[in-house]
Amino acid sequence: MTAFDDAALEAGRLLFAGPIAFERGVAKLADLPPGDVPEVAFAGRSNVGKSSLINALTNRRALARASAEPGRTRELNYFRIGETLRLVDLPGYGYARAPKTEIARWTALMRDFLRGRAELKRVFLLIDARHGLKDSDLEIAASLDAAAVNHQIVLTKADKISGPALAARIAETGAALARRPAAHPEVLATSAETGAGIPALRATIAALCRAV
Repeated sequence: MTAFDDAALEAGRLLFAGPIAFERGVAKLADLPPGDVPEVAFAGRSNVGKSSLINALTNRRALARASAEPGRTRELNYFRIGETLRLVDLPGYGYARAPKTEIARWTALMRDFLRGRAELKRVFLLIDARHGLKDSDLEIAASLDAAAVNHQIVLTKADKISGPALAARIAETGAALARRPAAHPEVLATSAETGAGIPALRATIAALCRAV
């Protein structure tokens, strides 16, 4: 794992220390906000902990709605980070308690967004550290590769497994990424509950903003 220096960690902290607010929910591509700042998106299976991670990342308790019900996020939820960045909470894929037509609608919306958003600098693909990569995760990664969308694995719920098991999970996930042309090679391990890995994720996002 990259060892971020104090300056990088401070840049990440400052990025998320200012005004942060929900901007809009997008149900169709015509309603996307203007592409005036960089964007990073969070994708993952239903109930992987996307909303909880966004809340921890932004140091807000309820910025993103966390729910025990799979498939609660059914739009592209945009959050504005000052004048510098937008975060996008994508609909969860995999199991969801919703009509099949509704699942198909928001799945198509997500795929169309990922293929055509020039301002999108990276997709963080969230994986439950306890379970590792599933077939549905690999399908999403393959579609990101096909669209040449830069993506990076973020393990969630890292506090739920032992240190040796987490190290093994990071290693096996990294090995799977090595074969993917659009994948960032580093795997980040995080916990929304303990805050582990959150400063590194903030620093990673701040670096993407500076690279624009």
